Amino acid sequence: MDGHGEMGLIGENFDPGFVGRMKEDGYEIRSESDNFDVASGDDQDAAADGPSKKKKYHRHTPRQIQELESFFKECPHPDEKQRMELSRRLGLEGKQIKFWFQNRRTQMKTQLERHENVILRQETDKLRAENDLLKQAMTTPICNSCGGPAVPGEISYEQHQLRIENARLKDELTRICALTNKFLGRPLSSSGSPIPPHGLNSNLELAVGRNGFGGLNNAGTSLPMGFEFGDGSMMPIVKPMVNEMQYDRSAFVDVALSAMDELIKMAQMDNPLWIKGLGGGMESLNVEEYKRNFSSCIGMKPSSYATEATKATGLVYLRGLALVEALMDANRWVEMFPCMISRAATIDVLSSGTGVTRDNELQVMDAEFQVLSPLVPVRQVRFIRFCKQHSEGVWAVVDVSIDPSQDATDTQMFPNCRRLPSGCVIQDVDTKCSKITWVEHSEYDDSAVHHLLQPFLSSGFGFGAHRWLATLQRQCDCMAILMSQDIPGITPAGRKSMIKLAQRMTYNFCAGVCASSIHKWDKLSVGNVGEDVRVMTRKNINDPGEPHGVVLSAATSVWMPVTQERLFDFLRDERMRSEWDILSNGGPMQEMVHVAKGMGHGNCVSLLRGSAINANENNMLILQETWSDASGALVVYAPVDISSMSVVMNDGDSAYVALLPSGFAILPGISPSYHGGRSESNGALVKPEIDGSIVSGCLLTVGFQILVNNVPTAKLTVESVETVNNLISCTIQKIKAALTVT
Repeated sequence: MDGHGEMGLIGENFDPGFVGRMKEDGYEIRSESDNFDVASGDDQDAAADGPSKKKKYHRHTPRQIQELESFFKECPHPDEKQRMELSRRLGLEGKQIKFWFQNRRTQMKTQLERHENVILRQETDKLRAENDLLKQAMTTPICNSCGGPAVPGEISYEQHQLRIENARLKDELTRICALTNKFLGRPLSSSGSPIPPHGLNSNLELAVGRNGFGGLNNAGTSLPMGFEFGDGSMMPIVKPMVNEMQYDRSAFVDVALSAMDELIKMAQMDNPLWIKGLGGGMESLNVEEYKRNFSSCIGMKPSSYATEATKATGLVYLRGLALVEALMDANRWVEMFPCMISRAATIDVLSSGTGVTRDNELQVMDAEFQVLSPLVPVRQVRFIRFCKQHSEGVWAVVDVSIDPSQDATDTQMFPNCRRLPSGCVIQDVDTKCSKITWVEHSEYDDSAVHHLLQPFLSSGFGFGAHRWLATLQRQCDCMAILMSQDIPGITPAGRKSMIKLAQRMTYNFCAGVCASSIHKWDKLSVGNVGEDVRVMTRKNINDPGEPHGVVLSAATSVWMPVTQERLFDFLRDERMRSEWDILSNGGPMQEMVHVAKGMGHGNCVSLLRGSAINANENNMLILQETWSDASGALVVYAPVDISSMSVVMNDGDSAYVALLPSGFAILPGISPSYHGGRSESNGALVKPEIDGSIVSGCLLTVGFQILVNNVPTAKLTVESVETVNNLISCTIQKIKAALTVT
């Protein structure tokens, strides 16, 4: 085996050309260069000096690249003053900064042009299909009056008259049903059976008209097939419930309009309503100023609830209509924010909207929001979601919790959180990207949160606007990268299958850490388990994507006195894996396959292989997904056998690959000594200093899922619980020790 470890992937039952094709088709096989490293200014200057002088290459450091990428998202065209400031801050020459931004813009332009080409090809195929249908319709014309053949000679005169009479009676029945709907106030179909309640369209549009919002139907471009946010394959199928709830629908319309008006005003207002953070990114709400300008549309805040409200603005490389379509579809919404939303379902559709723009669409939804820590309860919310197109290329989508007094089903169904008008304003900047202004405003039961995480939530890092926006930007970057990759030898279906397997692994990891309702977990209380360690168990009988038997999950969160970047780089470094991972068998891991999923540092899906001790372990790989952004970082992995991965890479169905994920979630840290609060003068949330002594580390969540018995009916033993508890404790101790040494 050579230093890169390519040959180690080839076993007796493995395709000999597997690694060769992966090496040819764009996957990294232990390459020294970064996928998105751009030549520095020195590189380009050396080219101008002539061939007589040997070039001297200078790679930018990961920190410099991360700073440049962050600035590029906010301002792709910096002026001379901004370039000089970056040059001073990063220790680079002004020409290096200038050339980096030029190359970066060229790279982004190329990726977006490929994206547009795919969309244009799809539109061409659609037009060709419509043309074929029109040609077919011309060969068999239909009579508009009766629905029969347009050629009179093909049917008798009596049949023709009967069909005309039948069409007339159908029109009459439709008019009668419409009048019945108007006077009874409930929908009635022409067959006499109930239909989905879409009868509020006209009333809603009139109410919106009174509110002064105009709307232009502007058909946009949706995401390309195969790379859209959610095709329903990753999420559990959650069908809309039959509407048996006694809602005051007219009141819901009024609440939706008031919430939309509040969201627009909050998105447009600046100081003194919003107080900017030190970095100029996330803004926090001045509560007293908010009370002077707005009145609650969902009743008074419970006395035990705390308030969190933030605003963030940024650019995403996605058209506005494509984002609107994803937000208004529950399954696609969950897949867009996989680590933030554990589940979502559309309970009722009060208004189906107008055309393809989703203008005036009004839904009732259930959702569970999560922070990747067992010390933060999952937030269950039932809310109204309203979409409005305000002008051409401008949309707004707002959420607001249902007032318990308006929900006759169960006033205590979701007791731990309520969502005040929150959402996003979307504005198309050009044909390639849009500007997003995100507002998050919630009230929650602070007493249910562990003291270690209370500063994290009160500062807005947990469920704040910057986390939603950072996740959206990362997902859009991932889509652009996957669209631009050209991998010969592997079909797009095979590539998509591998990405889906990694997505399912990450989704199941989050569900185990946060104990969402997707899986039925039984919480265990064992005396020998640490106070902050949550241990749960469940039985898998039918799911082919997991080993059958008794699954044990254990997770905890701890404070780490190191930066998020340092901890993330350490955990994802395959050379340092033996410091903490028992699957490495005490030796270094080798990265066999590397698939980039974003422009950020370390955003990828990879296949790792460790040092084999016996023949059975020689057939095992480690599937790993890693990402890092402003909202945190994630390292999730699971052992898989080589034969299964070979099937997946050759267009196989990844749903039948059984895996149990483990891994780490890194959250931006607020020191436990920080007790945050509100200033007495204006009630604004006191923000911790990013560069000061308050923020001096990060929060690390460790989670393991282990199959303790392959018989689903077996009983769980105390020894199994103690084993997984010791595994968590030892892993945390090893990580702390390694970081202290390094």
